[in-house]
Amino acid sequence: MGKPTGFLEFARAERQNAPVRRRIRNFKEFVAPANARELPKQAARCMDCGIPYCHSACPVHNIIPDWNDLVWRGDWRAAAEALHATNNFPEITGRICPAPCESACTLYLDDKPVTIKTIEHAIAERAFAEGWVAPQVSAKRGGGRVAIVGSGPAGLACAQQLVRAGHRVAVYEKQAQPGGLLRYGIPDFKLEKRVVERRLAQLRAEGVKFHTGVCVGADVPPRKLLRECDALVLAGGAEHPRDINAPGRELDGVHFAMDYLRCNTRRVQGETREKMHINARGKDVVVIGGGDTGSDCIGTALRQGAASVAQIEILSRPPDRENKAVTWPDWPNKFRTSSSQEEGCERLWDVSAKAFLGEGGRVRAVRCVKVAWRHENGDWKMREVANSEFELPADLVTLAMGFLHPVHAGLLAQLKVGLSKRGNVDAAERGARAYRTGVKKVFAAGDMRRGQSLVVWAIREGRQCAHAVDAYLRGGKSDLPL
Repeated sequence: MGKPTGFLEFARAERQNAPVRRRIRNFKEFVAPANARELPKQAARCMDCGIPYCHSACPVHNIIPDWNDLVWRGDWRAAAEALHATNNFPEITGRICPAPCESACTLYLDDKPVTIKTIEHAIAERAFAEGWVAPQVSAKRGGGRVAIVGSGPAGLACAQQLVRAGHRVAVYEKQAQPGGLLRYGIPDFKLEKRVVERRLAQLRAEGVKFHTGVCVGADVPPRKLLRECDALVLAGGAEHPRDINAPGRELDGVHFAMDYLRCNTRRVQGETREKMHINARGKDVVVIGGGDTGSDCIGTALRQGAASVAQIEILSRPPDRENKAVTWPDWPNKFRTSSSQEEGCERLWDVSAKAFLGEGGRVRAVRCVKVAWRHENGDWKMREVANSEFELPADLVTLAMGFLHPVHAGLLAQLKVGLSKRGNVDAAERGARAYRTGVKKVFAAGDMRRGQSLVVWAIREGRQCAHAVDAYLRGGKSDLPL
């Protein structure tokens, strides 16, 4: 906790965004740093609530009251140590995590939670600025050889924990640079890649070896890695996107959202391997899907100079406010506007795409229909509203409807790992065989095991998988934190 009466004395103060007209001119981060003199007051608002529900809401179980109290008292270095004790990459979650911890804060009952995300970001950045984030080279020797497939947040967290436990860790990434989703899936205006590079430098100094441009299952047989290593971790993410079965899907200009985002990120970073560039300049853009990936497409299209952007969502518009007596401290379903949506976007609810209309092989419009939802026999049923069809002009369409499961062809098929009913790699989260697949020496973590989720969940999975691998290699015992 901070100051016992701090929540009564100090008002919540959030970081401010740069004006829309200025920030859409480039792909740089636009959230202004918090006022350094204000931060101790914000930390002091952490009240003596008795049960810190923020703990359970945070997937990595950040000890939030502790580092709030340390910031209030001015001990920033101890705060940084407490923050890093549970989170390998707080400078990243402090930028892109939706902060379920704040919705679980007791002060959220009055809509004024502690600015946990802002404080987390400030602690992490100060730790780098002061030189407190240094490589932690293990003094242990004789560890096992571990290969990790995938360099997203789960793979990186797992790699860092294992190399610090004295193991020899090699990470394989099919893209040109490591980082996975952090590098290619999240636009630079939300997460500049210098932030990722800064942390990758630490991992390299600690002993993690990166092999990029290597697709395990195509360039390298996974069985070869199994023969050479003592453990293999699958952390390749859930990359099989949800598609739409509609006439005209094959038209030029209809793309999966992640293909669009990756293409633009390569351009922003100056990579030259990209042969095709999907550009929204001067185009009418339709984004199908109302989640975070859809919002990233909106922000990207606006920065590319789109003529217009419309986002359609098949679900109904959430309520403006949740019933806290029913939802708190769980994450509430309520109407939210992302920073990209506020930059200029028409949002349409209860709308389904029926067909893509083309001209000369290119998309020119999306035929849509209004839908209605009804609760029947414990389930929600959808029906089309009669005579409600309409068209949206579209020169570029991005499909941002989420991801079904990991790609099964190649790596997973060759290893013959078991799959869950949802198509994810089958591995338990707890117990004696936590994170183990049915194949000897093979583990799985992150979205590949859990399914599409948040970056903070991927970090948690990577850390817990590292504990399981360490215990496996050391005869059943591990000193790594869960």
